[in-house]
Amino acid sequence: MDQRIAKIERNTLETQISIEINLDGSGRSNFLTGVPFLEHMLDQVARHGLIDMDINAEGDLHIDAHHCVEDIGITLGQAFAKALVDKKGIYRYGHAYVPLDEALSRVVIDFSGRPGLFYNVEFSRGMIGSFDVDLFHEFFQGFVNHAGVSLHIDNLKGTNAHHIAETIFKAFGRAIRMAITADPRMEGIMPSTKGSL
Repeated sequence: MDQRIAKIERNTLETQISIEINLDGSGRSNFLTGVPFLEHMLDQVARHGLIDMDINAEGDLHIDAHHCVEDIGITLGQAFAKALVDKKGIYRYGHAYVPLDEALSRVVIDFSGRPGLFYNVEFSRGMIGSFDVDLFHEFFQGFVNHAGVSLHIDNLKGTNAHHIAETIFKAFGRAIRMAITADPRMEGIMPSTKGSL
């Protein structure tokens, strides 16, 4: 399988985003976004997904973090789409259950080419530090729309908002890792009866 590396830059009047990923990395990450809690969550994705990830973002944080968080999701989705090329030889589907103390979340992903987000998460509070938990949905919606994946996120248990968020992002990284792994029995084969994804 060829190297699965991508670099994407996205510049708008609201944000300037640069993302570089290596899907076959070691989990190394470097973030400069101005949104510390999102960086903490993305570090979970990198480490548990074994994806090298460099993300730089500047934007209108003087208003709030909405545009930066959403646009990071969009750009990360674009990077995945570019790095995976035609998706031949991958498992395509991935899932993970991840606990953290009282919290438990399940994430299931399909690199189907059909974007869909099915998000069933209720946080115990609206803010984690200075981070608005509503922005997690915006991040995942941006990722889904541009990576072309079907993504189911369910928080099954939890009372601590930080724990809930962390189980979601760890499970997201683990599910991605499973889905994008090369299947030795499918080398060069499209994992779809349609012949394309």
